Amino acid sequence: MNSTKAMGLLAACLAGGITFTCAAQAAQVEVHDPVMAKDGARYYVFSTGPGITFYSSADMKDWVPEGRVFAGEPAWAKRVAPLFDGHVWAPDVVRHDGKFLLYYSVSSFGKNTSGIGVTVNKTLDPRSPDYRWEDKGMVLQSLPNRDEWNAIDPAVIADKAGNGWMAFGSFWGGLKLVRLDASWTRPAEPQQWHTIATRAPTLTPAGEAAPQEVEAPFIFKKGDWYYLFASWGLCCQKEKSTYHVVVGRARDVTGPYLDKDGKDMAKGGGTLVVKGNRNWIGVGHNSAYTFDGRDVLVLHAYETADRYQQKLKVLDIGWDSAGWPTVDPAQLDSYQSRLLPAR
Repeated sequence: MNSTKAMGLLAACLAGGITFTCAAQAAQVEVHDPVMAKDGARYYVFSTGPGITFYSSADMKDWVPEGRVFAGEPAWAKRVAPLFDGHVWAPDVVRHDGKFLLYYSVSSFGKNTSGIGVTVNKTLDPRSPDYRWEDKGMVLQSLPNRDEWNAIDPAVIADKAGNGWMAFGSFWGGLKLVRLDASWTRPAEPQQWHTIATRAPTLTPAGEAAPQEVEAPFIFKKGDWYYLFASWGLCCQKEKSTYHVVVGRARDVTGPYLDKDGKDMAKGGGTLVVKGNRNWIGVGHNSAYTFDGRDVLVLHAYETADRYQQKLKVLDIGWDSAGWPTVDPAQLDSYQSRLLPAR
């Protein structure tokens, strides 16, 4: 069921009061590479899509569409990625210095002709008089023949001293980490770069994707630890998708990030957090948050019963006695988002 048909069905159900039938057929939220933030009493999820699509919710279950961040596309996108098709990839949203910073990627599938940009807003509420995105342009760029890494999938975190760091990367030479300047919109000088995760890196012809299946870093601070989540496997392949989430942890934001067996993620390590089941495959590209004392893992999964369409999942994070994150895989089935009509 496509989103237009689903919204029409939901509107008809609500108008007619057919609650039981509607509950069985209500549309879920279709997102890819979801990230979340809270502004006031509402949660906001941003997703890969034309101009970056986003939704809001009061409870992380019932969501309303809020449109898109870019009315068109970033002005610099096609200069950096000539094959860019209007779909802005893999956003990340953080709050810094009283503003929301929304990072995003422009690229084309299987290429490292890519760039990461950032746009800034005082609020996430489109109904606020202060709502206006101001694009700050490109943060960093990757080029074939120059870089054995890919400038997509940004995720930004503050270290214990309040310094901003951006993790990013996909395939090629793995996941990287770079320190940001005080504005969090450019790399700090002198530049500090670190490799935080790889999977048996191999050299490939310029411009071709290297075979190590690792991408989508997200660093989450809990207590004295930094936890590096990453997605292994293939996304976007329908029934052949093999995406799943792994983790390692470090005392310092720059690593080394070790898995449960003590293996460095920069040398292929990673402990499984969650993988798919027969109903939900391609589980990954996660983000992680603490909201009002509740730790959650936000990710997408492909629904087998709906021709492998990507759907939003919000799973509770527990912690074992050794301080490792745990997720109940049964929540892949029990969590069901609901797409409501636009406000």
